Amino acid sequence: MEFVDFLPYLGWIIAGAFTLGAAGIVTSFQTTRMKIKNGYPLEGMWGQSLKPGSDKETAHRVTLLTQENAELRAELGSIKDRLVNVERIVTDGGYQLGAEIDALRDRALSGLRDKGEA
Repeated sequence: MEFVDFLPYLGWIIAGAFTLGAAGIVTSFQTTRMKIKNGYPLEGMWGQSLKPGSDKETAHRVTLLTQENAELRAELGSIKDRLVNVERIVTDGGYQLGAEIDALRDRALSGLRDKGEA
């Protein structure tokens, strides 16, 4: 085959090469966009880091989040302790006994009212 035989297909060859190049660029762009969106570090041509994973601002932010996490855990622990005390009071026999005494007192007072003695 000679070069002249490829001339009718030269437009298709150039269009195919252009399409493959454009597809590669779009794919690279999409990959970089997904890395940024999901928090992956960006790398240069030979693997060097373009976006360092740890800098002073990030370390400070992690420290603040750790402190807030500890405070929230302490608050949750105190709320759990309060809930245990409330459950103990409500399910305690003395609380039920007090409720029964109040019910008897109310019944006695209503009985006295019926008799006219109250």
